[in-house]
Amino acid sequence: MALENKERGSHNAVMMCLFPLYIDPGTGSLLFSALIGAAATLYFVGRALIIKLKMFFSGGKVSGVSSTYPFIIYNEGIQYFNVFKPVLDEFEKREIGLLFLTSAEDDPVFSAGYKYIKPEFIGAGNKAFARLNFLCADVVLMTTPGLNVYQLKRSKNVKHYAHILHAPSDATLYRLFGIDYFDSILQSGDYQAKDIRRLEVMRGIPKKELVTVGCTYLDVYAEKIKQIQQEEHHAFTVLVSPSWGPSALLAKYGSRLLDPLVKTGWRIIVRPHPQSKKSEGAILDGLTEKYKGVSSLEWDYQRENIFALAKADIMISDFSGIVYDYAFLRDKPVIYVKQGMDLRPYDAGDLGDDALNELWQFRALQEIGIELKEEMFASIGELIRTVTDSAQLRASRERAKAESWMYQGEAGRRVAEFMIHKRLNG
Repeated sequence: MALENKERGSHNAVMMCLFPLYIDPGTGSLLFSALIGAAATLYFVGRALIIKLKMFFSGGKVSGVSSTYPFIIYNEGIQYFNVFKPVLDEFEKREIGLLFLTSAEDDPVFSAGYKYIKPEFIGAGNKAFARLNFLCADVVLMTTPGLNVYQLKRSKNVKHYAHILHAPSDATLYRLFGIDYFDSILQSGDYQAKDIRRLEVMRGIPKKELVTVGCTYLDVYAEKIKQIQQEEHHAFTVLVSPSWGPSALLAKYGSRLLDPLVKTGWRIIVRPHPQSKKSEGAILDGLTEKYKGVSSLEWDYQRENIFALAKADIMISDFSGIVYDYAFLRDKPVIYVKQGMDLRPYDAGDLGDDALNELWQFRALQEIGIELKEEMFASIGELIRTVTDSAQLRASRERAKAESWMYQGEAGRRVAEFMIHKRLNG
């Protein structure tokens, strides 16, 4: 042990000599947060000083000093544009100005032809955080979780932060503390409020305003999917569309699931979660290489999932919210894998040992889908052949849809009205 410590000390000394400016990621995050805090303080102190000087030299009258926006929306990625599109359309229809900040340089907002929506590309990562942490606005809306947890800080000059849920699933399946520090949560269904309230009590944090508005992107997809032309020569198609993380389908099973699927001879479409490309690139690269000569297996990375959904005769997934996109938009059964999900990295992990059974998402999944266990992988072709769309499954889908996608077709209007009301009434 002494020798090991000595070697480690020598190694550290060498590293310090060779890389005197090396900073580990955890320390880097803390340093960035500290720098942002210091910068914010300097910014607001400097801003106040400028205002006072202008007031002094103008005899107490200042015009054009404030750069506060009534409404700001932040879009962290192009895949979330459809979450905001109905809201933008509603503001445009009402001729109300809104600042739309985006981390996607190719965001569709730039070609949308809006007159009252002002789009601005602010970069991604720390560059975006540096801009977001100095916002001046009455109401800020975003899908991005983790406000006031890591680099994304509350600006002192924002009156209200609203988070819009972007899947008809449990709000507690965000990473830890994902929505704790927002002022309001815009829900797709009333059921999402129960566990949010439980966490607020457990963690001793202030109650948020919970408002059910519906699901904006499902409203968009419901119209778009009607316009997709059916394939002329359609082959039976299985869509594998998992979430991401160590408990998700591809990360946990990979080729153990894909190999027997390929053997069926059916067309297999694999659509990884968008976050997988960022967080699990090595896994995807390995699987892509393994199946690069398999003509019946294709990878789908299109921004919108509806094109893959429209082709699929059946879906295999895990705890991903795309299960509900497929079930609600295509009205077809799904096959799911649920065992072994580790809830500890998620807010739901604080809800107790039986959270997997209590969460709406998993209870509904048991009613609308067919569970797939690892020991069934070898005979997965036989399982798929036996799946029938019973009247019971159809009734369960309708019930789940009514619970989790409320106010269908109205979400954009309801979100806009909430933001306007919040600005006027605080």
